[in-house]
Amino acid sequence: MNFLPDKTKLIEILSSWNLWNNNAIDLGKIRNEYLDKISSFIKTGKVVTITGVRRSGKSTIMRQFLKKLINEGVESKNTLYINFEEAAFGNLSLELLLKMYEAYNEIIQPDTKPYIFLDEIQNIPAWEKFVRSLNEKKEAHIIISGSNSKMLSKEFATVLTGRQIMVYIFPLSFREFLLFKDLKNIDNRVIALKGNKIRRLFREYLQYGGFPEVVNINEDNIKIRLLDSYMSDIIQKDIINRYNVRKIKEFQALINFYLANYSGQISFNSIRKFISLDTKTISEYTYFFEETNLIFFVKKYSNSLKEQEVTSKKIYFIDVGFENLNKVSTSENFGKKLENLVSIKLKYMQLNDPLKSVYFWKDMYNKKEVDFLLKRKNRISELIQVSWNIDNNKTKEREISALVKGLKQYDFKKGVIITEDIEYKEKHQGYVIEYIPIWKWLLI
Repeated sequence: MNFLPDKTKLIEILSSWNLWNNNAIDLGKIRNEYLDKISSFIKTGKVVTITGVRRSGKSTIMRQFLKKLINEGVESKNTLYINFEEAAFGNLSLELLLKMYEAYNEIIQPDTKPYIFLDEIQNIPAWEKFVRSLNEKKEAHIIISGSNSKMLSKEFATVLTGRQIMVYIFPLSFREFLLFKDLKNIDNRVIALKGNKIRRLFREYLQYGGFPEVVNINEDNIKIRLLDSYMSDIIQKDIINRYNVRKIKEFQALINFYLANYSGQISFNSIRKFISLDTKTISEYTYFFEETNLIFFVKKYSNSLKEQEVTSKKIYFIDVGFENLNKVSTSENFGKKLENLVSIKLKYMQLNDPLKSVYFWKDMYNKKEVDFLLKRKNRISELIQVSWNIDNNKTKEREISALVKGLKQYDFKKGVIITEDIEYKEKHQGYVIEYIPIWKWLLI
């Protein structure tokens, strides 16, 4: 039997995380977009599940929402926050969770339906039984978090079907990044006045990405060390330990392959030529990466669902800062980073609008490609091409000809090309081509 701390000791540990005695705690820059979403979702009576890649800010957002509740009139004793990565708890178990909840009720004594925050809940075996019980009895408002979105949803599917609603936390968007750099309320006036500063800050964002802790560090070397530690934690704690991965060398080779080939098309058959793994194992390991929200894929658009599944997909990382860990390439490829940045925003839009889907498009001969095709419900809504620099006439013609081919295919009159810093419109073969600087597009 595991030794369990007594209830007084548990409350002592929990007090360092909760706001029962300290409402003045500084929780950093407020990410209001997520707080507003949680506020809306909690009113449904469902369990609000917060997920996202490790270190994207899930814990901070949970505590920001807790403080928001108190600022709006909820008594602090009617809130409970538990961080299940707290070392002082020792061995984690369902029994420990139940004892924490008992200690909270006996010692803190909430006098109304409390708000219960369970952070990194996947560390507790059989946690879903506890959450289901509270939710079924309408005993508490429940907000949980975990880095493994598919595992959370899979476990819920067995015991809480239809009782949860998901909130996906991303590393900082460019607008949030500017807020962290003390540039807020970005509108056309601010862009006109501080456009040069915004451009300079975009270069930093492009280089190191949007993980909050990385953004708050000034030393470039430490930024990269942090990114490396994030990757190591994801690989070791979220995947290797949890799924008992045995082929460590090959597993590491696979993530290195993805770091070298992000923003490109991959197939498991092609990867097999470079790594000593069969396609089944490659597929399994890749699924682990997806589950931790580290990578995601964009499928080729086709009217055939079968073709979408079996053809090559394009791979992207959830944060462009991870490119700094690429040990294969000897020079930066700004075009790939630009495309990855666009994919992240489109992924965010897709997760916030269940009717929206994102693809890339190729013509029937696989000669012309459009980087992103957006579809809402059953209707294609936009075609987007991405190119860092179109000063070279050959590059410009290649990008335009592919985009126009796609516009003709779907009877569109206008397409978008996202570039480093070019902004104008022109007509080509009767089609309107709009060039938008990436830093402006990210602020739309």
